[in-house]
Amino acid sequence: MWKAGGVHGWTFELFLLGAGIVAGVIGTAGGITSLVAYPALLAVGIPPLTANITSTLALLGSGAGSALRAKPDLDGHSPTLRRWMPPIVLFSFGGAVLLVVTPGGVFDRVVPFLVLAGSVILLLQPAITRWQARRDSRLSPTAVRVAGAGVAAYNGYFGAGSGILMIALLLLTTEPRLFRANSLKNVILLAADIGPAVLFTLLGSVVWRAVWPLGVGALVGGLIGPSVARRVPSRVLRPAIAVCGVVLAAYLAGRAY
Repeated sequence: MWKAGGVHGWTFELFLLGAGIVAGVIGTAGGITSLVAYPALLAVGIPPLTANITSTLALLGSGAGSALRAKPDLDGHSPTLRRWMPPIVLFSFGGAVLLVVTPGGVFDRVVPFLVLAGSVILLLQPAITRWQARRDSRLSPTAVRVAGAGVAAYNGYFGAGSGILMIALLLLTTEPRLFRANSLKNVILLAADIGPAVLFTLLGSVVWRAVWPLGVGALVGGLIGPSVARRVPSRVLRPAIAVCGVVLAAYLAGRAY
């Protein structure tokens, strides 16, 4: 049973409320909610695995807030959502089952490299798109399915950085505009996170005292984030997200190694 240790009074809740707001804005505008939320939970003394599970539940607020604001960016993408959501939801739930059944440390060692790869792909996406256009080539349907399944399973298993991986995949396959790809990611991953959240509630170790302040803050940040994403130029937002991804990859590598 986790205890708050040296954290007393409302300091714990206020700290996580603020962290949730920042995480919600960063996540819905750029795809790396866990850049703030996961380290914040570790900072108040919650163990890594429990922090991961608690973060998954709390950050549903961020997904809900961003999904409510995503409609203007989803025009014409109903077929995309119908095609992507079922397999992403299924494989994300499978990743959550894997976490509950075998919470080993091997996968954690791969996580930093996945986040770093997504950050590099996001940064280079315009050049990759131009290269594809010159060669008149696109990723094969099989490659897209395999990549999508991998991102979804990772989202259910650990989640930190899964948003940036999903944005990179959407940019390369479906939607070349960053703010619209970001909105698609927000809606798809909200649906994908519901199953793992239910599973973790039933079987996992959840610090409920941390869920509500982080979740409320994430909901507020999630409502603000899409407006930020629409107003900030892609030439600014893209490298900012990529830098955040590199920072998160370095942080996770430091913990894993």
